[in-house]
Amino acid sequence: MRWEELDQQPCSLSRTLAVVGDRWTLLVLREAFLGVRRFEDFQQRLGVTRHVLADRLKTLVEAQVLDKVAYQERPRREEYRLTPRGRELYPAILTLVNWGDRHLAGAEGAPIEHIHKGCGQRMHGVLVCSECGEPLLPQDVDLAEAPAYEGQLLPAHWHHRHL
Repeated sequence: MRWEELDQQPCSLSRTLAVVGDRWTLLVLREAFLGVRRFEDFQQRLGVTRHVLADRLKTLVEAQVLDKVAYQERPRREEYRLTPRGRELYPAILTLVNWGDRHLAGAEGAPIEHIHKGCGQRMHGVLVCSECGEPLLPQDVDLAEAPAYEGQLLPAHWHHRHL
């Protein structure tokens, strides 16, 4: 499989990585969740080249993760805002941050604390089952191919295998 063909794979992770699987893209999204909206601000905060940043922003706009919105008409100036689809990526970003906080933060601890507005407590995100609310761990999730993909996606030895 070639990188530029990821979006054509019958795999939701592959299709998602075709949009957000680049390290600069994830950092652009981090900045967007921090409220950064303007090209120059993204560039200054990230230290990325104009070409790379323009390419990543274009991909995110095409995937409807960001909207390009005019904030001034003469001369026309635009900024980038998270769309509802883009905001849905927050749990994935938070999960990656939490992993980094636990395993890569060093002696100083997590560089940023996350505080839940509802209760005022420091927190970390937990992925839970949409049906029963229990936290999800790999060993608690089984996989089954959708009927349209029966016998095509999971390894042959996969049969209720637990991680």
